[in-house]
Amino acid sequence: MNEDLSLRDFRRKLINWAMGAVLALAAALVLIPLLSVFAYVVKQGISSVNWNFFTQLPKPVGETGGGMANALLGTIELVLLAMLVGVPWGVATGVYLAEYGRGKFARALGFCVDLMTSVPSIVVGLFTYTILVMPFKRFSAMAGGASLAIIMIPIVARTTEELLKLVPNHIREAGLALGIPRWKVTLWIVLRGSMSGIITGVMLAVARVAGETAPLLFTAFNNSYWSFKLDQPIASLPIQIYNYAISPFEDWHRQAWAGALVLVCFVLVLNLSTRILMRQPRSTR
Repeated sequence: MNEDLSLRDFRRKLINWAMGAVLALAAALVLIPLLSVFAYVVKQGISSVNWNFFTQLPKPVGETGGGMANALLGTIELVLLAMLVGVPWGVATGVYLAEYGRGKFARALGFCVDLMTSVPSIVVGLFTYTILVMPFKRFSAMAGGASLAIIMIPIVARTTEELLKLVPNHIREAGLALGIPRWKVTLWIVLRGSMSGIITGVMLAVARVAGETAPLLFTAFNNSYWSFKLDQPIASLPIQIYNYAISPFEDWHRQAWAGALVLVCFVLVLNLSTRILMRQPRSTR
């Protein structure tokens, strides 16, 4: 009897160890492509990342040196424009779906949000080109920011909706029992309690749109100089990397790798810092 129990216990531990090893191996296989890409980008671009890269404008064809300062500033401007439109709209859509959305309209809206999430970014660029570039006969930072906002909205909306659904109903009922209007319960209790998760979702959406290239080809286009006007073409880091990568010049290839490294590091730091800052502290007794 004791021998049978020992044998079954041994088999259970062996199977548990084997499954744990299989899961660890699967996790390691997932990390291999990511680490390989990151290591290769670092190897190719680290030698070209210097002070001039962050402070100087691109040099003309045939001249070595220069940097991507205008592209870095343009990317920040485009992302801020996208956040100005995409974050409020996305959060409002998510709140409606989680708190007020009932019936056919809510189901249709949820389906549209899921559909927008899977729409190719180049289609978004073509759409924005049709409504914001062709009528005004010019590329512009405004059109680029709008295209990135369209990509950002469904990500923020779906993240907000899922986080608000995790809030227990008794918290809402407690607020309503105190005589607080429903909109105040939603705004000051439910939404405020989920703010850390929503901010994390917003930062992930920012990391997604910061590296988009296809929409900006049809909207913001590019600019080799400083540009601060919203109705004019503007440089961006993804477009600058694309233009340099397809060029026949070795110096431009070198700077393209440097730009790719800066973009990858930006996304990595943004994700890590968001997760660290928004992590809930453990309660101590």
